[in-house]
Order: sequence, then C-alpha cells, then structure tokens
Amino acid sequence: MVGDHCTLPGDNTALLSQKTPKNGLSCKMVLQAVGKVLRKSKTKPNGKKPPAEEKKHYLEPEYTKVRVVDFDLKELVVLPREIDLNEWLASNTTTFFNLINLQYSTISEFCTGETCQAMTACNTIYYWYDERGKKTKCTAPQYVDFVMSLVQKLVTDEDIFPTKYGKEFPNSFESLVKKICRYLFHVLAHIYWVHFKETVALDLQGHLNTLYTHFIVFVREFNLVDPKETTIMDDLSEVLCAPLPPRPPPQPLPPPPPHTTM
Repeated sequence: MVGDHCTLPGDNTALLSQKTPKNGLSCKMVLQAVGKVLRKSKTKPNGKKPPAEEKKHYLEPEYTKVRVVDFDLKELVVLPREIDLNEWLASNTTTFFNLINLQYSTISEFCTGETCQAMTACNTIYYWYDERGKKTKCTAPQYVDFVMSLVQKLVTDEDIFPTKYGKEFPNSFESLVKKICRYLFHVLAHIYWVHFKETVALDLQGHLNTLYTHFIVFVREFNLVDPKETTIMDDLSEVLCAPLPPRPPPQPLPPPPPHTTM
C-alpha cells in the first residue's frame, strides 16, 4: 500500500557489532531477522504480495492513434462570442451525457454485478452519495444507473436547464454542471480501465478516444472538473489531447497523359 514502509533501527554494522553470543544473539540470527523484516516490507501487512499493476492496453499506440476525426477538438469547445456561457455549458453537457450514455450501452452487457462488484477505475473505488449524503458502495452497473438517472432528471428540468427563451439559469447551475461532469468522467474512466478490451472487440475504440478527448478538452477549457479527480487518466489525456501534427499539403494531381492521334 502506498505510504507503508519499514525502517531498520540504526546502522546495521553497529547492530552486528553490539550483538554478541553473550546476550544470546549471533550474527547469523541478526541477519536472518533483518532479512525477514526486509521481506515483509515488500508485502502488504497481511503477508500477501501486492498485485502487479495492470497493463494499460488503452495506452498502446495502435489504439491511441485511432480517432474518428482528424482535427483539433479544442476548436470545438471554445465559447463563441455570440453565445451565452450558460447556454454553451448546457448544450455541451447535455450532448456529452447522451454520447457517454450511448458509449456505455455498447459494453453494458459485460458490466454486471458479478464482473464489476464495485465502481472502479485504477485503484479508485467510487461510492455513491444519495440526496441525504449517505455513502453507498454499489456495483458498477448500479452506479452508472444512478449517474444516468440523476443527469437525465437534471438536464430535462426546465428550472435547471431551461430551453425556453428568456428563462434564466439558476444560481447553482455551474456547480450542477461540475457535478454532472465529475460523474460522467467516472463512467469514462471505468470503461477504459475495465472494459477497453470489449470496446476494441467491438471496434469502437476510435469513438471512445474521440469522445474522451472532446470531453477532457471541454472540462479543461471551463475548469469543470478538479484536476485531482482526473489524475488517474492523465497519461491517456496527455496522449490524446496533444496537438495533432500538421496535415501534409495536398499532392498535385499528375498531368494527364499526352493526347496522341493516329
């Protein structure tokens, strides 16, 4: 576990010189004790070796280079001058909700209470908090269902996401958008960490990469998710959000063959 460590008492040489057969400890016994301590320091407190870090298949170049668009997605998230900020946040948040819900539905048959007994991503377990603030550990499909049900309720509430002209956004609108984006990030992270193989098998990794990149550049543009929340996916974010190489100039068409007459 991170932070667990074992410190040996003082200098080993001095320890060996002080322990003599007179007090019942030989050099061999001391070395055996030191070796035992060192072996324990490499294991968890229960004596079991920590599991090896799972290989991140989604970081392999053959997958990260697959997209469904070849332009810079940052251009899509910049607030147009003629559009109100809240209108822009509402429109994009609703779109991301629909797209992420659709992306999850493609692998939902593989995400069950048996295969995903907790909502995990990396070494993080996400707990659900109800309206009273009660913390609940639930399976991944239960967690995603809670997320999608809550977001559906919010984005269809005219008092929160107004669609009629002249209707004002509530003062709490930005904080609700941040809450939604945090939950949607959890769903994307779970798909990458637990269900990326199924995504590849369905040949949908290009759609997932494009959706994830678009979402990340959007939340970064408007500071909608705490960077500490997304740190578990920073390696993927940096790869996918890196500026695309410039497009090569179009090659001129070859001249037509000369016309010959008999």
